[in-house]
Amino acid sequence: MTEPTQPDCRLYLITPPRLEPEGFAETLKAALGAGDVACVQLRLKQDDGETTTDADTIRRATDILMPIAQAHHAAFLINDRADLAAELGADGVHIGQNDTPYDDARKLVGPDHIVGVTCHATRHLAMVAGEAGADYVAFGAFHKTDTKEAISKAEPEILTWWSTLFEVPCVAIGGITVENAASLVTAGADFLAVSAGVWGHPHGPATAVAEFNRVISEAARS
Repeated sequence: MTEPTQPDCRLYLITPPRLEPEGFAETLKAALGAGDVACVQLRLKQDDGETTTDADTIRRATDILMPIAQAHHAAFLINDRADLAAELGADGVHIGQNDTPYDDARKLVGPDHIVGVTCHATRHLAMVAGEAGADYVAFGAFHKTDTKEAISKAEPEILTWWSTLFEVPCVAIGGITVENAASLVTAGADFLAVSAGVWGHPHGPATAVAEFNRVISEAARS
């Protein structure tokens, strides 16, 4: 029997910056059960939105949430902390330009785990990350976002440029909603990284995931 092919673009969920793991577990199960999700990134931040939450809090959240993600065949990544990703057996780490350098992150998690890199709206940063061996490059923010203060404003054409020239997957991030996602899919995004657009959806995260999958499928066919 032939395995079903994966869509050209897939959903990448980023957790809310503050959550109670036991309570959020049921929300995550509902979201992951509603449609295709490639990845869940645990991104916990303190009230300033920039400082990573303490290690023990990340450990506790990972212990509860990672098995749920993996049971739904979604990779589980930890934001910023390559050391904790390695320690806890996560599928990988997502790093920003001011976090652990790529080479150090790769040494910590190893060659068989994911290292994704934020590249803002900069072609040079993306080429450097891709050349270094990053498993994906993330561009953004494409839209206004309340999740974090955007450092850069990206335009969809950077996704087209990247996907035309390079094989390394690209992730679109920043203020993505069901209403504005289609143009990023058609521009060439391999993944849509979404936080508030799912967790803050007026009809709930499960509805949001189902709607995102519908939009991705329709945009891919257009």
